[in-house]
Amino acid sequence: MTSSAEVAARDVLGAASRRAELDPAGAELIRLGENALFRLPGGIIARIARAGQAAAVAREVAVARWLETHDVPAVQLWPGVDQPVEVDGRAVTWWRELAPHKHGTALQVATALRRLHDLPPPVECDVGRLDPFVRLGERIDRATTLRKADRHWMRRHLAELEARYAELPEGLPESVVHGDAWIGNVVSTDDGQVVLLDLERCSIGPPEWDLTSTAVKAFSIAGITAEDYGTFVKAYGHDVTAWAGFETLRDIREFRMTCMAAQVAAENPARRDEVKLRLACLRGERGPRPWRWTPVP
Repeated sequence: MTSSAEVAARDVLGAASRRAELDPAGAELIRLGENALFRLPGGIIARIARAGQAAAVAREVAVARWLETHDVPAVQLWPGVDQPVEVDGRAVTWWRELAPHKHGTALQVATALRRLHDLPPPVECDVGRLDPFVRLGERIDRATTLRKADRHWMRRHLAELEARYAELPEGLPESVVHGDAWIGNVVSTDDGQVVLLDLERCSIGPPEWDLTSTAVKAFSIAGITAEDYGTFVKAYGHDVTAWAGFETLRDIREFRMTCMAAQVAAENPARRDEVKLRLACLRGERGPRPWRWTPVP
């Protein structure tokens, strides 16, 4: 049975495609999560953002074009289309479909981040500054499957993390950062490329924010081994866990993962137990890291 969310996304896709002079007939749903992804005939991927994300999507388009001019392997926009197109408050973009691919290794993530962080900031577009708390308040508000007391704790914890972030110690020189550099957003294609995905959070900020994602993968949720992390550090040339500000960024990243799960659970109650687990971990009720968290879409 087609869900109401998919029906709404297809309506937006149809209207946007007609304005872009593309044919959405036969569009195949790939994923319905934070963004709706559809595969159109001819190797086109359509991406539909949630309402209110037009500015972030416009920035993502600008970043994709900037990276292409610097020969940095990243997802590429479908050519000849003026985008994004906004329909009912939702921004739609079209991209070239990647060759078959899989999640990148720790080595590949490190290499991709090193190349990105070494780029001079763009002058042709304003990528803005990193906001590690973007949309967290909204996600807490959307977490309707949680108790009021849980949401109150999350808002209080968010305020504590914001205060800690404001006092971050000095670290590496600021650079362009990916903003959401977990292993799933760096993929290895069957034709031998390592490609950056999901560019909507690219911005200027501390490179340590990107590096923390892999450290969390290793030491917070045991998604990769300590040996994998050692390979990552050697390839990138810096160990973020040795920095005095690491625990603050780690805690923010873990909280972002929890807020995302809470938003998903509001739309899919089967995920509610995962949110409760994550909250218990953050409160210190499930022992020390690593914790066993189940991925949510």
